Amino acid sequence: MENKEQVIFSRNTVEFVTVAAEFCAYLERAEALRRKDFVDTILKILPLLYIKASMLPECEMVSDTEPESFVTEEDYEVLRYSLAALMADKDDYLEVFMQDMRYSDTPITRCISEDLADIYQDIKNFVSVFQLGFDETMNDSLAICRENFSLYWGQTLVNTMRALHSVKVNPADEEEDANNEENIN
Repeated sequence: MENKEQVIFSRNTVEFVTVAAEFCAYLERAEALRRKDFVDTILKILPLLYIKASMLPECEMVSDTEPESFVTEEDYEVLRYSLAALMADKDDYLEVFMQDMRYSDTPITRCISEDLADIYQDIKNFVSVFQLGFDETMNDSLAICRENFSLYWGQTLVNTMRALHSVKVNPADEEEDANNEENIN
């Protein structure tokens, strides 16, 4: 019991929970932001999320059942849709790190909005379990989140950062954004 408590309340876990909660909160209020501001800030949060996730302590499940999921399909779709609307024509990008890409004659397209919603779903479930404050489910949620980072959303995160970086530094976008702001004013 003491070792489990040391893991769930370790400095690295607490720091990850803090960054994860901010990531979720930021995505939840993203629809009120301009794309340029959103991209700039999320490109600062995502590397921090990656670093903190990579520093999570090892732990194992202690229960036979997985902790409750809090993100519903509707929650996921609402977030994905609002991010897709925000990213607009910059939502799609070509995926080059999928295993299937090696054997494909056609490009594989991904969406920034879907990738962020996928990461959000796992992180939000994790944060929600931690907010309940039950040691056993916190431990199990940490073990699942750590495993999912290694197997799924860690790679998705870095791929999405590549796409977001392209949106940020594309000079044509800056001109377009400036023209749109002039037309609004």
